[in-house]
Amino acid sequence: MIPRVHKRGTRTIGLLYYLYGPGTHEEHIDPHLVAAWDSLAPDPGRDPDATHQALQQLLDLPVDSVTPSRRPAKHVWHLSVRAAPEDPVLSDQQWADIARRMVSATGIAPDDGRPGCRWAAVRHADDHIHIIATLVREDGRKPRLHADAARSQAEARRIEIDYGLRRLDTGDGTAAQRPTSAERHKANRQQRERTPREELRETVRRAVAGAQGEQEFLERLAAAGLLVRPKVAPSGDLLGYSVALPDDRNSKGEPVFYSGTKLAPDLSLPRIRERWEATEPSIQDSTGVTADTPLRAVPGPATARRTATNAAWQAVLVLDSGDDGLIAAHIAAAGEVLDALAKTSAAHTRKQLSEAAFAFERASRSHVRAARGQDQVLRQAARDLVQGGPALGRGEDGATTAMLIDMAFFLVTAAAAWHSKKEHAQQATAALQAAEHLRAAYRAAAGHPMAVLHQRGRLLPSAVHRRHAAVVRRALPELAEQVLAEAGWSALASTLADAEAAGHDPAGLLVQAAGRRELDTADSVSDVLVWRLRRIAGLPADASAMPLHSTAATRKSRSHMDGPADTRRDGRGRAR
Repeated sequence: MIPRVHKRGTRTIGLLYYLYGPGTHEEHIDPHLVAAWDSLAPDPGRDPDATHQALQQLLDLPVDSVTPSRRPAKHVWHLSVRAAPEDPVLSDQQWADIARRMVSATGIAPDDGRPGCRWAAVRHADDHIHIIATLVREDGRKPRLHADAARSQAEARRIEIDYGLRRLDTGDGTAAQRPTSAERHKANRQQRERTPREELRETVRRAVAGAQGEQEFLERLAAAGLLVRPKVAPSGDLLGYSVALPDDRNSKGEPVFYSGTKLAPDLSLPRIRERWEATEPSIQDSTGVTADTPLRAVPGPATARRTATNAAWQAVLVLDSGDDGLIAAHIAAAGEVLDALAKTSAAHTRKQLSEAAFAFERASRSHVRAARGQDQVLRQAARDLVQGGPALGRGEDGATTAMLIDMAFFLVTAAAAWHSKKEHAQQATAALQAAEHLRAAYRAAAGHPMAVLHQRGRLLPSAVHRRHAAVVRRALPELAEQVLAEAGWSALASTLADAEAAGHDPAGLLVQAAGRRELDTADSVSDVLVWRLRRIAGLPADASAMPLHSTAATRKSRSHMDGPADTRRDGRGRAR
């Protein structure tokens, strides 16, 4: 159940005409009163003798009875209460009970005998009601409406339990503002999939991803086709910005601009600047040594995806063991990576990646203050993705996309676990939704590169299969039988052969790939191990151009590594 406190108004009659009218798109059906402060209140919807003016005069009577100096400047209070789409249709009596509980919980009409305001609940659709109230009590005083929105939400959670309705997650005040009813109706009329507010939020987030300053950010907004209106101080300093879609106009034909704050709390210019004012990025190499990031050329799409995969893996480890501020920063930066990946993805993965980024937006904010600065490796990865440009859906570009999506899935799953631990219900749900979209994107991205690896694995001699199966049993005794029974085993066998031919110890790689984080959330453990092994060993993600490593080729490559100081092991685990 979703209650919403609307902006206060000045004309009781105007709101009544809307509630009892046909609606802006003829969507109002059988408008009628379900409850009011007085059971004898007139109902202009079903009583032919009742009028809008009669109900308005009764509602406004306490307001008109006080002196003008004591009247609120905006005396009309408006609350809508909507059921979830999957909830059953409630009766008028049930909606009447819900209305009474809402006006009591918010302070409009307390049920403890204290004087209250006059109010009326109107139903003009199956799934929601509107409550109108005037903000002067029967005793001439103003009602106490502190935190009325939060109290209506708390009461909605109790109503959901009492009526067996879908239990929605409690918000924490960090969510982006929802589109208004007028915005939704306008979007439907214009046959838009999303409202302009939502389209702008997504476009601005993609412009922020990896940006390093105001000028670059504004240029990205303009390049994305938005109308940009900077707010500049007399000194020339940028104070803020507003954006609009070129084809979104008001009744006067003017563009409808939204400030960053109206799009999302973290899209205001001061909040965006926090990302830019952080320290310069650093890179941690395989030995754990941290060094300053050197100046480098713009990477290609495949290189950018490999770099982002490494950064995402390090972020997963931070989410497992870091402090809350550091984790919050990495989760926010993970949102930038998803935005950048969606922006540069190939057509066959674009929709699901865009949906994943759209869903994760809610998971990227909470009341935990992000410790900016240590998240710069992830932000640099997002920047590399954007600068690397669009990726092809094939070859190394396509295979590294699958590799990154696979790692991004574990990152957002870790984010969901952290939010759940902190009781951030909405954020945890959003992260899990993003994970499901990433699953779908992975299936689309991994189809061809995994098919190549499967084919290569089937061409390996049976003796090689048996030897690598023994390696898996020795390195991963708890997972071995599951891995060997999966359809992806042949792709893993091919990868183990490639890694061995490149001079790596397959058993050691397997332990490294599986030992630092659980694999229970993976659809296919063998797929996860394939991508982790190819990343750790530096193997091409796309194996189509690689030679098939037969037993003879493997023995030849291993003979070059023999030496008295060599501690590598053979395929059966014996020290050489």
